[in-house]
Amino acid sequence: MGSHAEEMGEPRPFEKGLVEVFTGMGKGKTSAALGIALRAAGHGLRVHIVYFMKGDTRYGEQQAFERLGTVTYSRFGQATFVDPARVREEEKAEARRALAAGREAMLSGRYDIVILDEVNVASAWGLVNVEEVVALIKERPANVELILTGRYADPRIIAAADLVTEMVELKHPYHSGTPARQGIDY
Repeated sequence: MGSHAEEMGEPRPFEKGLVEVFTGMGKGKTSAALGIALRAAGHGLRVHIVYFMKGDTRYGEQQAFERLGTVTYSRFGQATFVDPARVREEEKAEARRALAAGREAMLSGRYDIVILDEVNVASAWGLVNVEEVVALIKERPANVELILTGRYADPRIIAAADLVTEMVELKHPYHSGTPARQGIDY
């Protein structure tokens, strides 16, 4: 009996990658992107994740990807949460670095899939200009899948995408006092 890799065949680069957006107020935007990353890794595809506004926190999926060694990531942001009413210059600088890292990964030829986690929030809160995000989308090589996550996706980002899913919250345990849980929410 052959190995799973033999059964699945060698990974093939995309002839036509797409732009996917996961947005909305419900839970599951990053989780959906991470599910794609895991599935892609299982098929031998090369994935890079750029985390916006998550510079000082080590999330569970990052630890798992380090163990697997098949998905790479880079984190940008401060140790504190961004206050959208008082965005600091250093937060903008980190978001600009994240966008530049996403562009570099996307254009490098080293990755089949690039995920820009929370880029929609970063653009909505003015950490990066939405026009720069749209320009990045337009620069995407045809064989790269680009995934953008986060609430508040701008209509221009939605228009530039091939697939848009809006997560709608119907019920959430946070509202009844259950805090975010390690291994489930982060």
